[in-house]
Amino acid sequence: MSTDSAPLASLEPTRAWEVVLQRIESDLLSGALAPGDHLPPERTLAADLGVGRSSVREALRVLEVLGLIRTASGSGPQSGAIIIARPTGGMSALVRLQVAAHGFAVRDVVKTRLVLESAVVGELAAASEPDLDAALELLDAMEQDAPLTRDEYLTLDQAFHLALAVASDNEVIASMMAGLRDSIEKYVRVGASFLPSWEDTARRLKAEHRAIVAAIQAHDAELARTRIRQHIETYHAETNVSSVHPH
Repeated sequence: MSTDSAPLASLEPTRAWEVVLQRIESDLLSGALAPGDHLPPERTLAADLGVGRSSVREALRVLEVLGLIRTASGSGPQSGAIIIARPTGGMSALVRLQVAAHGFAVRDVVKTRLVLESAVVGELAAASEPDLDAALELLDAMEQDAPLTRDEYLTLDQAFHLALAVASDNEVIASMMAGLRDSIEKYVRVGASFLPSWEDTARRLKAEHRAIVAAIQAHDAELARTRIRQHIETYHAETNVSSVHPH
């Protein structure tokens, strides 16, 4: 297959946490799981699906950011992971299915990100009190003293962008971003392997994330939109991943 026709879906195989996420989403959409139900313990899910417990935890973190589950530590009836909502209108599953079936071109995914995420930060900046707690928690995790691997950082990076979408209170955009998460993360990870210095890029990304949040907190919608566009476009240009897997 030539690179001119290589689909985005071929960038890398499905990762273990995606298997867990797809299983839980499927159960939610089919009605096998409903609000108020508890998910099985991490150990049970890992054994049933043949994945590691770290993969289960990553999937649960994504579901929590999406607002589909709430997790609580300790023991008793309210501990563990509890279903608190269903996927909105099935849109998340629909977009995931489209991505898997068609393998969107990287350039199209980037263009779509620019539209969606510009709208997200604009709406957040216009809100009187945007709820940025989840996004800020993820930024703190990315900036922790303990060193993160490149893949660990990029997983948190995409969770941050998704957390902003969820915080915008625009359910359609949040669902579309959730559905595109896999495609975005694939091209971001592949592109990272072409960087001359991951450490330099990571430092820049951290500063850009904080600058985007600062513009939102300052209620400067135009600045927030400018910064998110530059953030997405600079990484895409730096990695040049479209030339490797264009469409």
